Amino acid sequence: MPVRIPLLAIAVAAAACLGAQSLPAAASDTVVSRGVTIPAFYDPPAALPAADGTVIRSEPLPLALSLPGIDGPLPGRATRLMYKSTDSNGDPVAVTGAYIEPTAVWRHGGPRPLVAVAPGTMGQGDQCAASLGLEHPLTLNGRTLSVGYEDLAIYRLLAEGVAVVVTDYVGLGATDRLHTYVNRLDGAHAVLDAVRAARTVDGASVTAASPVGLYGYSQGGGATAAAAELQPSYAPDVTLAGTYSGAPPADLAAVTAAIDGSDLAGALGWAVNGFVQSDPALRPVAEAHLNAAGKAALADLSTMCVGDAILAYGSAHSTAWTTDGRTISDIVAAEPALKAFLDRQRIGTLRPASPVRVATGVSDDLVPHAQARRLAVDWCRAGADVTYVPVLLPGVGRALLNHFAPLLSDQGAAIAWLTDRLSGRPAASTCWSLPAQP
Repeated sequence: MPVRIPLLAIAVAAAACLGAQSLPAAASDTVVSRGVTIPAFYDPPAALPAADGTVIRSEPLPLALSLPGIDGPLPGRATRLMYKSTDSNGDPVAVTGAYIEPTAVWRHGGPRPLVAVAPGTMGQGDQCAASLGLEHPLTLNGRTLSVGYEDLAIYRLLAEGVAVVVTDYVGLGATDRLHTYVNRLDGAHAVLDAVRAARTVDGASVTAASPVGLYGYSQGGGATAAAAELQPSYAPDVTLAGTYSGAPPADLAAVTAAIDGSDLAGALGWAVNGFVQSDPALRPVAEAHLNAAGKAALADLSTMCVGDAILAYGSAHSTAWTTDGRTISDIVAAEPALKAFLDRQRIGTLRPASPVRVATGVSDDLVPHAQARRLAVDWCRAGADVTYVPVLLPGVGRALLNHFAPLLSDQGAAIAWLTDRLSGRPAASTCWSLPAQP
């Protein structure tokens, strides 16, 4: 442990201090995706393999920080991936991500485990993909401000000797479609198929016998929660030992109302863009309620990362984007097709078959605490093994900070809980402490 913590601190600090980097611009190995140049690796082929989790292509991924070590580079060797998954319509889709084989030894017994990391909100432009954030933790140029903030959790897991696979989600990175932001099925499938892909990477020490954990916060918390629910039916071959779901957006109607007018108001645009990407029949319904400013904002946001959106659309109100001045939440509630789509995104209607840890900041008013706690209650009522953790931090007056602070303050405990599950230790359910009311 004395060696690991300084390494983590050095890794994250050095990655940030590498400074603002632009994405590569050599014409021979790049492609332009909605006005931004990214590596040609992210452009999917026309034909995809049949089996979910099949690796379509891979290549070495240079980490922003790689230190020499006695047993190999620290924290490990990374591989960029493109793998096949299935989208919410049942169609084949190419998803990108990264696998990292750790140099550290797994010291808790049994085979080396694997954790699939589902990133928090990155944005909707392909240049925002988390796999690119491992290579360029801070990207700053004329169009993009992107921070690979998930790198800290990834490095902490690697320091424990845990192999890590990171998904970029459907449509983020891969250039053939828009990212289907907070789509329950797309997110869950991308996470579970990343596990399948990781087991076939050349040089990977993980196998089908390796215990698997899922780690995610915010958008990632929703993706891992949905994956935990769907694993028994969608991926019974994945040996799931435990799932961490931090600040999960389980009820998109509640989250949509909360983010309107907040620092992260741009996420409204990503959500609407993702809805109509998943179900094109919703496009005329949505566009009938959007004025010129709203349509321009959604087109603009489709190319942005989270940093860009905070600067450009922080505190925006959706009333300025609609034809009659109603909020997007009000319009969704009044339109049966839109309401039905959001209802289908609800997480908590299925029972996870393995332990889950739901953590939510009691002061979180961006991804509201009450709806995340309701997820834990719903799972408990269904008989799931749930560890519910209310993160007790005072509100600071900024919704984004109230949401982001628990990610950092609870991260060590979340990784320790997940490591215990990967080690075979049983979880202690806290369902007895959860009465029905928020």
